[in-house]
Amino acid sequence: MSIAGRHITALMRQIATRNAIELVHPFAEFQTFGALAYIAECYGFRYESVRLVGKHRILHVRLVRDPDPSARQRAAANSAAFPDPGPGRPVPGMYLGSLTPVPEAQADVELITALIRHDAFAAAANRKQLQFIGWGSGVLFLLMAALTGVYAVLLPLAVLMPAFVLGALRVNTMRRAKLARQLTAAGCTPVRDGAGVERYVRPAPAPFGTPYGTPQGPLQGTPYGAPQGPAQSPAQGTPYGAPQGF
Repeated sequence: MSIAGRHITALMRQIATRNAIELVHPFAEFQTFGALAYIAECYGFRYESVRLVGKHRILHVRLVRDPDPSARQRAAANSAAFPDPGPGRPVPGMYLGSLTPVPEAQADVELITALIRHDAFAAAANRKQLQFIGWGSGVLFLLMAALTGVYAVLLPLAVLMPAFVLGALRVNTMRRAKLARQLTAAGCTPVRDGAGVERYVRPAPAPFGTPYGTPQGPLQGTPYGAPQGPAQSPAQGTPYGAPQGF
């Protein structure tokens, strides 16, 4: 089974049994999380937040079941159009056998990915903590230099460590600002969460029934075509119904 297949299998298992799911794939790219979150939203979930867990700061992406009636309609429509999603079988908005979005779903996947990236950068950038580490390390190396007399080694470290930490914080801030512009242009609204961290809320979903387009074949892009009668089987080329939008 491919990596994409394993990710989809784990996701569909959670969708079938839980009202709140977490995507945890330590070596996955942000685009993978965006694609998986998109599929979950097609089945009635909604992206909620991220958190970084453990010493290695592993990304956890949380989604919750959306109580909005349009979300339930969307889930029912996609469950009917894709009755058996999984490895080697069509899933909403993705090319067959992959987590690469079809053109109709590309914009939505990119928007969800941008939200996840922005929230992940915000979670990683504890400004007060990083400033304390940066300046504290500089003071510590200065004290060690004064006590040991090893100035040639410790004085450069007293300068470089704060510069490195504060530089990383600056880069993080610039990345978040770029994502913020992208999210604002897409119609998202900035808000502050309970901890005072800036986040973005997407605009209300489009009216139910907006199709993403028919599911596609392998990455060459061959579509299954228009829906056929029940007498044919998928092996004979029977296409699936179009996935439904938000």
